[in-house]
Amino acid sequence: MAKFKAKKQNIAIDMTPMVDLAFLLITFFMLTVKFRAPESLEVHVPSSIADTPLPAQDIMVISVAPDSSGGGGRVFFGVDSKHTRLAILEKIQERYGYVFDDREKQLFSVLPEIGVAFEQLKAYLNLSEAERKAFDKHTSIPIDSTNNQLGQWILFARYSNPKIRIAIRSDEKTPYPVIARIIETLKDQKVHRFNLITTLEAQPKS
Repeated sequence: MAKFKAKKQNIAIDMTPMVDLAFLLITFFMLTVKFRAPESLEVHVPSSIADTPLPAQDIMVISVAPDSSGGGGRVFFGVDSKHTRLAILEKIQERYGYVFDDREKQLFSVLPEIGVAFEQLKAYLNLSEAERKAFDKHTSIPIDSTNNQLGQWILFARYSNPKIRIAIRSDEKTPYPVIARIIETLKDQKVHRFNLITTLEAQPKS
């Protein structure tokens, strides 16, 4: 009796669901990714073997770079939260009597870093973007003993967000007395724990 041989059928895989999934994932990452904000102060941080990550939120960063004139260092201040920035601006208004309009408040709320004296802040917020970038190359928050405004920035930030943690991002060529002055300012504000931001280098071989 002759055997019946079943006809082979080609198997087709519908790739449409896979393509849809790929596009959904791409769209998700595009909508949720947080781009790194441009830095107002160029800082080349030193390397270290420490690999402790910075907190993802509630972070205050004090950036320090050497002054091009060789006179010391330039200091900038930044926080990661728009809400905290607006709360800080309210504290500045209350303490110094400055009045900021809605446009100035909106601009301040999106600035990643600020490096001007309080008395220059309103004028700074009314500069164009190009003018602010040029201004940032020569300005700094005062930290001298007679006019230490960095201490006020720290105080306002801690009042605005009691959970905030502090990190110092210093250029490797910044003179040590400038760093010592910043650490002394933190101690004056009862801050005894803070992070130092570095780049990761290879672990030494045992």
